[in-house]
Amino acid sequence: MTFQNTKAGAQQLDSEDVLARYRDEFIFPQHQGRNVIYFTGNSLGLQPKRTKKYVDEVMDDWANLAVEGHFYAEKPWWDYHERFALPLGKIVGAKPAEVSVMNTLTVNLHLMMVSFYRPTKKRYKIICEEKAFPSDQYMFQSQVQFHGYKSEEAIVEIKRREGEHNLRLEDILAKISEAGEALALVLIGGVNYYTGQVFDIKTITAAGHQVGATVGWDLAHAAGNIQLELHDWKVDFACWCSYKYMNSGPGNASGFFVHQKHHNNKKLHRFAGWWGHNKERRFKMEPDFDPVQGADGWQISNLPILSLAPYLASVSLFDEIGMEALVKKRDKITSYLEFILHEIDKEVDSSFEIITPANPLERASQLSVFLHGEGRSLFDYLMQNGVVTDWREPNVIRLAPVPLYCSFEDMYHFGQILKAGILAKNNVSL
Repeated sequence: MTFQNTKAGAQQLDSEDVLARYRDEFIFPQHQGRNVIYFTGNSLGLQPKRTKKYVDEVMDDWANLAVEGHFYAEKPWWDYHERFALPLGKIVGAKPAEVSVMNTLTVNLHLMMVSFYRPTKKRYKIICEEKAFPSDQYMFQSQVQFHGYKSEEAIVEIKRREGEHNLRLEDILAKISEAGEALALVLIGGVNYYTGQVFDIKTITAAGHQVGATVGWDLAHAAGNIQLELHDWKVDFACWCSYKYMNSGPGNASGFFVHQKHHNNKKLHRFAGWWGHNKERRFKMEPDFDPVQGADGWQISNLPILSLAPYLASVSLFDEIGMEALVKKRDKITSYLEFILHEIDKEVDSSFEIITPANPLERASQLSVFLHGEGRSLFDYLMQNGVVTDWREPNVIRLAPVPLYCSFEDMYHFGQILKAGILAKNNVSL
């Protein structure tokens, strides 16, 4: 496709965009009376307008029904979470019984490791990627230490090659093979938060299983962003937050996946609670735990309905659109943003570098840009001029052109603001 770095060219792309109308489903912060250009949906998605209706329903039921809302609300609270099973299953490629919601992301990863990280004297190592999100790093450290191992012996990081920004698939597979019979768990982020690199989940999962390891995924930057087929890929477990690409609100509830092959495994340890107990007998207050069949059997406490309401509102949007349509626009708008960046780079003779893979199969809705010689002042200029983006040390801005609400015209205007910021820094007149 031939792109143009013009306002008219961007508007033409928007006129052809079948998802363009969904932009009006979201509330944008304002800058000088205009919508900001919002590039941080990989940290916190915008609020869908329909969210308020879903939250108000719960508030009204609480006011009018009080405790009876558990059973007599329009969406009864005691089975509220079950409304996520079908649409979330579509988003992550799972059977409805394999997915559910509870807690927050790192809490759920810890709970999954109770079941799926069972180290032995022979098999105890965990493989993760270098520069995993810090919360994952802390989790790995605390888990191996809890089991009596030293982090430097039990945690194996896959390293980037000298001078390269991204991991090579062959290096990941080689590290798995090298760990071999000592490997207990592979747990990697499906999309690296820093570079935006998308990993080959299917191939890596198969490689982990081949050496006898369990394979899980942190899908914080993947769920609602990339096409997933967790059931068919035979992933053992996965967890994701809901407040990034799935727009459920700050720090909101986490989704999780447990493959059906584990549902009847009585040998799996889990931390139990009454909301994971047999639904039909839950209120009999029986002393012995009898887990619900499926992922719901990993739940512990009754769920925070006021938190789930915004998540359900956003999930309804995904159910209307479908991941196939989202991915199609995602690839097109990300390519257009890449084009704009290269065009501005040529116009101002700058030296910034896109460290996200150029191969569309290895990236999603994020371009990470290394600002050689530009620094924090350029990021500050963008923020002061209505571009909400993200700074990561030492010198990277992350740009997430989320297909649900970003427009092609946004990409064009961003390029013009970026150009003005670089020229202003260099005291060059436009």
